[in-house]
Order: sequence, then C-alpha cells, then structure tokens
Amino acid sequence: MVTRRYAIVGLGSRAQLFARALAGSPQAELAAFCDHNETRMRVHNGWLGASVPGYRPADFSAMLAKERIDVVVVCTPDHTHADYVVAALHAGCDVVTEKPMTTDIEGARRILAARRETGRSVRVAFNYRYNPVHRRVRELLAAGAIGEIGSVEFSWLLDTAHGADYFRRWHREKANSGGLLVHKSGHHFDLVNWWLDRGPETVFAFGRLFFYGDENGRRHADGRFALDLEASPRLRALYRDAEQEDGYVRNQNVFAPGVTIEDEMSVLVRHRGGVVLNYHLHAYSPREGYRVAFSGSEGRLELDVRENEYATDSGGTGRARLTLQRHWGPPEVVLDEVLGEGHGGGDERMLAELLGDAEPDPLGCAADHDSGLQALLTGLAANRSLATGAPVSVDDLLGEIGEPA
Repeated sequence: MVTRRYAIVGLGSRAQLFARALAGSPQAELAAFCDHNETRMRVHNGWLGASVPGYRPADFSAMLAKERIDVVVVCTPDHTHADYVVAALHAGCDVVTEKPMTTDIEGARRILAARRETGRSVRVAFNYRYNPVHRRVRELLAAGAIGEIGSVEFSWLLDTAHGADYFRRWHREKANSGGLLVHKSGHHFDLVNWWLDRGPETVFAFGRLFFYGDENGRRHADGRFALDLEASPRLRALYRDAEQEDGYVRNQNVFAPGVTIEDEMSVLVRHRGGVVLNYHLHAYSPREGYRVAFSGSEGRLELDVRENEYATDSGGTGRARLTLQRHWGPPEVVLDEVLGEGHGGGDERMLAELLGDAEPDPLGCAADHDSGLQALLTGLAANRSLATGAPVSVDDLLGEIGEPA
C-alpha cells in the first residue's frame, strides 16, 4: 500500500475535517501544516495529539520540498487559492482544494495553465455531490425518470445563524470571496451541472444587499446576531486565542461598514442543450433549507429539504423528502428521511474517495478542475451580470480564461 504525504495550508475551521481524516487514513500521512498563525497550527496539533511540523506561507515552496509532499490540501481564504494551487502543481504535487477553485478569471487562467503544464491533478471538494439524497436525484434523472429535462427551479435559504456568519468573516468582502454567488452558490451551481451533466451557457442575475450591512442595520440591528466565541471551545481556540498574532476578528458586526457582498440573489442560467435554471439564494431566512424541482417531458421530480425549523433549532429536525410525479399519475414519495450529519454524510464519503480509502464512485461524484471551472463560471458570469445589468455569455468568459468553449 502506497502512503502519500499530505500538507494542509490554511488552518481555520474547515481544516479540521481534512486533518482528522488524514490522521486516521492508512493511505495518507499528514506531513506538514502551513499557516501564518502559529497558534492555529499548535491548536490543530493539540486536537490530533500530534506534532505535525508547521510552516509560514513564505516557506510554502520550501516546505513542499523538505517534507516531500505528494498532495496539498488548500483551505485558505478563497482569493488565495490560486496562489497555493499553482505553486503546488509546479512543485510536482497534486491538489485538493476547498471550493471555490478560485474567485476570478485570472486565478482560473493560472490554475488551468499550471495543470496543463505539469500534468498534475486538481480536485475540488464539492461534498454536496456525495449526499445520498443528491445521489438519488442524479440516479433518477440519468435513468430518464421524468424524460427530457426542460427546466430547474432551485431556491436555497440560509438562516440568520448560518447566513449571517458569512457577514461576520472575511467572506463579507467580495474581493476575498467572490461574494456568495461564487463562495456559497458554487456548491449549488455544481450540483445542477452534475445533475444535468452539462455546464452553463448564458447567465443573467439580479442581487442586492438588503438585510445586512451598516445602512440596513440602522433599521433592524439586533444583538442576537453577535457570535459568542466563548461558547465554543473550538472557535475560541482557533480564533479568539489567535487574534493577538494576526489581528483577524472572527466575529465582526454584520451591521457594520465594510460589507461588499449581496445577501439576496436571483439568477437565470441557460445550460448547454437549452435547460433553464431559475435560482434564488436568500441569506437572512428564519429557517434553513432548500427546494429544487426538475420539470421534464414525462413528469416532475421535487426535492424538499428542511434543515431546521428556526435558526437556533438544535433538535435534529432536518428532513429530506424526494417526490416523483409522472404525467397522469399520482405523486410517488421516493424517500422521506431524517438528514445525516456532515452534509447528509457527504463529508465522510468525499474524504474517503479523495484520500484513496474508497473505490471511485460510479455516479462520478469526484470533482476535478473542469467541474470546479464550470461551477465557477456560473458565479463569475452572475457577478458580471450584476455589475453590467446584461446577460453574460459563458463562452466569452472562457475566451478570457484561454479555454475552448
């Protein structure tokens, strides 16, 4: 059995998932950490009961050589992904990156050029694909359960706990995250691309900052939006106790100046082949969940997921219901079940495949650089449409990136 040596760059909350999986994998060795904050690297080692060597970003390339790294896991803020992905590829490493693959045209151009030049692989951690409910949707659509697909309606609600968190952190600045249409909706755009087995062609979008931000806060500021870091030992250790090193404040005021992302967005996407997606993201809902419906030549498939009933609900009320209704027939409940933890169990399945602890999935759950690009293209086109007020051709963006249409 070949053991591959891994390094994780970016030691925030999401890195915990990869660190635990690597520490417990027979096919992987967690060989290095890289972060500008010594406290966070020390905290992760404490949780693992390990002594993984830590490096600063300035020593990233030297770390890859010294520690003989085979695979780099990128968990840094989104706008820095391209720098680490490109450096790792040119050092002869494969890469697993958190989504989005990058946040702009230039980052995409650099990553794709480096991948072509080196022949190394880039995998994007789209864990939603591995959720068994989403897998069942793909199976039914691929089997022709509703015939030829004509349109998709997709509405996602982020509650005032989860949604607000994007406005407390570095994500609140579009230069850092690409906005929610890149950072969060990238998951959803990828799901649609994967379900339909085709990418976007033309995108048009509306969006605004309606609820969060300083101007809106004058109307409805509420002290309950503050995050109590002291109530979470893990968040306190990673952020509050690490503030003195880099000055990063994990709990910024969601109603303070400096928010440059939207909190409500509507997007129309014509996919290649003519299928039209009508998508909406709402980041200040009293509850969390989503609904997606596919209309086809022979019927309709509807998925309704209620992740909670209200923002502070911790009673495990999440539930998914998938209904198939063919023309001239009654609805058939395909599944109705309580949701599993970790994105419906998707995190565990994704990690097992990414780390080589499982056979490749026949449904094609693994997302490569092209999947990362296709999801990114929808978000980038939507952002451009917001700025210009006009529809955006994805082929035009591909031309700017230097990729064939």
